Amino acid sequence: MIIKNVELETVCGITSKLPDHVLPEFAFAGKSNVGKSSLINGLMNRKSFARTSSQPGKTQTINFYLINQQLYYVDLPGYGYAKVAVEVKAKWGKMIERYLKNSPVLKCVFLLVDIRHEPNSNDKMMYDWILQNGYEPVIIATKLDKIKRSQVAKQVKMIRTGLGMGKDSVIIPFSAETKQGREEIWEYIENMMETIPQAEE
Repeated sequence: MIIKNVELETVCGITSKLPDHVLPEFAFAGKSNVGKSSLINGLMNRKSFARTSSQPGKTQTINFYLINQQLYYVDLPGYGYAKVAVEVKAKWGKMIERYLKNSPVLKCVFLLVDIRHEPNSNDKMMYDWILQNGYEPVIIATKLDKIKRSQVAKQVKMIRTGLGMGKDSVIIPFSAETKQGREEIWEYIENMMETIPQAEE
């Protein structure tokens, strides 16, 4: 995918009305420290367009990035960060749920997990939650550069088992450092775009 232009079009807080988009949306969810902003920057071919922070849990909004005037990348708030108050976590959860239930143009949810670790209860809860809202999550296993190549298959199997995924469910290992996995994610998005009926002129 050749990225020609990127625009942060809409930022939605807890009480904001969700935008009425016609173009397809591809959402990204994951724990606060899993590298979500780095992934989105990598997919947008920008170094620091999506806001990264040394403080996990900084993303408290749903951010809509318009890509090539063709589709949206949707950055969902990170979950599972211990220092965030319980009532704030609950509000973020409701905001994400409202989005998953009400966006008519959401085509796919990418769930990020750290390839180095077994999925924890928050990852499992998010995975099941996405399923319950009618989407088959595509797992992006981040921080690929932090493990040896010989460990990849074993770690991917651990994630598949830990989340209770079917054998045909998609897991894409990704490194923000080397950009390995970026082409596969782009290809997945492009393939989904091809299945979307085009509006008549």
